[in-house]
Amino acid sequence: MNSVSPIRKIFEGVATRPQMFRLFDRHNQRPDRWQTDAAPLYAGEWFEIDEALYDYMLDILPPLWMRGPIFALREFLMGSVTSIFFALRIDGRTRYFHGYCDISDQGSVEAMRVAIFDRETRPVRAMIREERLEHIWSSTADAYRGYASDRFPKSMQGQRTIMLWSGSNGTILKPLDDLSDDEIAGKLPVQMRHLPSAAA
Repeated sequence: MNSVSPIRKIFEGVATRPQMFRLFDRHNQRPDRWQTDAAPLYAGEWFEIDEALYDYMLDILPPLWMRGPIFALREFLMGSVTSIFFALRIDGRTRYFHGYCDISDQGSVEAMRVAIFDRETRPVRAMIREERLEHIWSSTADAYRGYASDRFPKSMQGQRTIMLWSGSNGTILKPLDDLSDDEIAGKLPVQMRHLPSAAA
C-alpha cells in the first residue's frame, strides 16, 4: 500500500485550523499504521493555509531552520519527513502553504516550492482527476472512508475506499481510485463540480 508518490495537492481551497490538523494525519486509518514506514505516503503532500495558521505554527517551536519565508518544523512526522511552511508571493499577493518534505533529499523543499508555484499560477482555476480524488479523501469523515479489507479481492486489499449511496443496494464501499466521474462530482462541493480539468 505504501509507495513513493509525487508532489501533489491534497486539498482544494484554504484549510481552516481544524482542517489543517486533520490533514496533518489523513492516513491515520491505514491498516499497517504501526508496522511499516509510511513516510512515502506523506512526503510530497501539500495544501494551502492562511497567514494566521502560518504564524501560529512558526510560534509553536523554534523552527528546525528558516530560510527567508520558508521554515521547517523541528518535530518530525517520521524518519526524515517533516512539515515545511511556505509563504510565497503569487500573482501579487502572499499565500501560505504546508507541505511534507523528506529533508534527507536536499532538493525536496525547493522542488515543492517550485511545484506549488507552478500549480497556483495557472490562469484558470482547474482540478485534475487526481486532485479531485485527494480532495474527496481529505474532506470525507473517517466513518465514511477506510481501506479495503479481506472482504475485497486480494489484489484490492489495502486500497483506499469511500462509502457511497447506491440506491437500491444501499451504501457500498468502493475503491477511491475507481470512482466514476459522476460519483466524483457527487462527492465534491457544488463549487468544485464543474471546474475544468484541461488547464491542469
